[in-house]
This record gives sequence, structure tokens and C-alpha cells, in this order.
Amino acid sequence: MEKSILVVDDSTYIYEELEYMLSDTSFQLIGHAKSGEDAVDLYENLKPDLVTMDIVLPGMDGLETANIIIHNHADAKIIMLSSLAYDDTIEEAKRIGACGFIFKPIEKNALISALEKCFETN
Repeated sequence: MEKSILVVDDSTYIYEELEYMLSDTSFQLIGHAKSGEDAVDLYENLKPDLVTMDIVLPGMDGLETANIIIHNHADAKIIMLSSLAYDDTIEEAKRIGACGFIFKPIEKNALISALEKCFETN
């Protein structure tokens, strides 16, 4: 059964890259939000199985957005994506409840491994 994914990233390129990487897998992209505010709204409407969340977003950042989504939906699965991550950022993502962290540029095997790991935990 396919797992639905909402991509939250202000870059259309990242969305297209993820779509290409996951085209031959059991993961299906069902939406793309370019801001934290849009991500919260889309999550409510689409109820994806998982969210990939960039940290640097216009308006509300990815950590704050993830915190809101997880606060409203305790079962939400979120993988943080970033090229600008420090130890304290990764620790904050874990504290919020993110199930994974992927560094950009994204490598297909690391992406699929992180996605599968998130679904193994619950």
C-alpha cells in the first residue's frame, strides 16, 4: 500500500527531485507547501502519512511548523530536511518529535531509509 507524503519546501526543485526519487517506490507525493502556514493548512486537508519538512521557510520556519503539526496530530510523522543543520537544530527536531533528519543534497538511499524507519516506529 502506498504511503502519502506532503513535501514542505519553498523550492519547487526539491519537490521535483523527491518526486523523481520516489517514482518507483511505495511512497506517493500528494502535496507541496512552500511555507509553514500553508503546510499546517495542507496537513489538515490532506492528512498525509508523512511530511518532509525543510527548516528554512518563508514566514514560520520548519521547526515551528513541525511543532504545530505534531501538537495537533500526535501521530504525525515528520522528517526534517536541511542543508543548514547544527547539532542544536537536530536536537530541537528530535525534541519536537520529528522521526528523522536528512541533509541536503538529498541522497535517494538515505531518503528511502529514513522514510522506512519512520514507518517502522509505529
